[in-house]
Amino acid sequence: MARKTPESLRSARWFAPDDLRGFGHRSRLMQMGYAKEDWAGKPLVAIVNTWSGINPCHAHFRERAEDVKRGVLQAGGFPVELPALSLAETFVKPTTMLYRNMLAMEVEELIRSHPVDGVVLMGGCDKTTPGLLMGATSAGVPAVFVPAGPMLRGNWNGKVLGSGSDAWKFWDERRAGNISEAEWMAIEGGIARSHGHCMTMGTASTMTAIADVLGMTLPGTSSIPADDVNHMRMCASAGRRIVEMVWEDLKPADVMTGAAFRNAIRVAMAMGCSTNAVIHVIAMARRAGHAIGLDDFDAASRIVPVIANVRPSGETYLMEDFYYAGGLKALMKAIAPLLDLSQRTVSGRSWEEELEGARVHNADVIRSIETAIYPEGALAVLKGNLAPRGCVIKPSACAPHLRKHAGPAIVFDDYAAMKAMIDRDEFEVTPEHVLVLRNAGPQGGPGMPEWGMLPIPRKLVKQGVRDMLRISDARMSGTSYGACILHVAPESYVGGPLALVRTGDIIAVDVAARSISLEVDEAELHRRKSALKPPPPRYERGYGWMFARHIGQADEGCDFDFLRSDFGGPTGEPAIY
Repeated sequence: MARKTPESLRSARWFAPDDLRGFGHRSRLMQMGYAKEDWAGKPLVAIVNTWSGINPCHAHFRERAEDVKRGVLQAGGFPVELPALSLAETFVKPTTMLYRNMLAMEVEELIRSHPVDGVVLMGGCDKTTPGLLMGATSAGVPAVFVPAGPMLRGNWNGKVLGSGSDAWKFWDERRAGNISEAEWMAIEGGIARSHGHCMTMGTASTMTAIADVLGMTLPGTSSIPADDVNHMRMCASAGRRIVEMVWEDLKPADVMTGAAFRNAIRVAMAMGCSTNAVIHVIAMARRAGHAIGLDDFDAASRIVPVIANVRPSGETYLMEDFYYAGGLKALMKAIAPLLDLSQRTVSGRSWEEELEGARVHNADVIRSIETAIYPEGALAVLKGNLAPRGCVIKPSACAPHLRKHAGPAIVFDDYAAMKAMIDRDEFEVTPEHVLVLRNAGPQGGPGMPEWGMLPIPRKLVKQGVRDMLRISDARMSGTSYGACILHVAPESYVGGPLALVRTGDIIAVDVAARSISLEVDEAELHRRKSALKPPPPRYERGYGWMFARHIGQADEGCDFDFLRSDFGGPTGEPAIY
């Protein structure tokens, strides 16, 4: 393939012309202290940084951006840092999912409107990975993703703590009266003790690993802990590599093929991935022009076992242990016969080449196919009259007896109603009941919040119950666990079947058969549907108003309809007069 020349750089449209506009661009660079030697004939590399003062997952990105710049300069590029929406998972309300597409739009337009030849994407907190990659895919310039890295293991009284997973576990013990206020405060101070994203196999670790398998990171780097010095070196390497990628004109479309997405789904299954992966991967794939859907996930689940013994699907280990055990490359090597290793990465090499020498250093953390911790993949897609377009469960992280269950529903119309009832001693509920939350989907939430892991009623917690069947059109944190059926599509807010369920109705679930059914006759369901009244709009103006009119359902990836690759032709370069 012919290499680009300085004259063919995209940034040359801004800086090379001998006209008044070119004069303005060059003089304003000089206003910032740059000289012609800094930019002339060099690729301009945008470092899209999602650092903020309230995002603990990205707290180290100020320093890491300097490492990326160092690499860009070493390779003869011109680095420019561009800040982008941070989407701090733990603080943004009602949910960061409401703003994933906003980040994608911002990234796409940042790249398109500026003199950018290549881009380094810095992210890791749950929605930043898909948001950054969706935007870069649509923009179509060479790009490499720098993952934030997982935080170090938590610690309390000599016990290893995992973010999210242990918060839910110990909160139930607190509600049951088994943990004191002093112990609870000590857990608060010990569960998150370094920079970086969740160190369980939650959404953050899932999505950065998926970005890795897709070929968009330097291979295998998604496992490096945030505070490991190797993370600094990786950032500098990414800076060097993006400059070469510009000259090679290696774009996201050259890397994120349909086969790459199928590889990513299979690796996600082997990792015990977050249920959120389904929505994000579908959205990312459709941005890239690949018709990935729920059936691709279920097909992979049937043939790929869970081999990463990492919480919440595993019982003991965390991402730090996964890295020491060989990390993503070791896991991919363990399931290599199930992957298409001819796919190439941003390194310019194929996965077959990249996995040479990879091996597992701890066979209890990264199991073999023969010693898997769960015989099928992490997720299962269920369909039936309650979810005609599908819903998702994580059977590897729920009580085995609940994988086939039928029980009477207890219905909550919103999260506030559930929260007001769940801890009351007079709440009439048994372990056989099925808790149902509706109006929590893309439009109903709004934004499809992570409400799907409904709390076990306190009276049952006191009796020792730690899991029961729960169904919603919401999502749940990837660090969560339990028999939670999520992403029911279409959602109740737009008249999906979940809106028809009444307390006392029998709901039957069979994970092995991939079925979910509301055992109410069709005539009665038709009568209930005829009586439905459309809910009031969530928003009257602003971004929320646009969101409500253009957001897709969960099975479509929750992207905006006008941003999908099939909406229209590519957006051209901005005019420069």
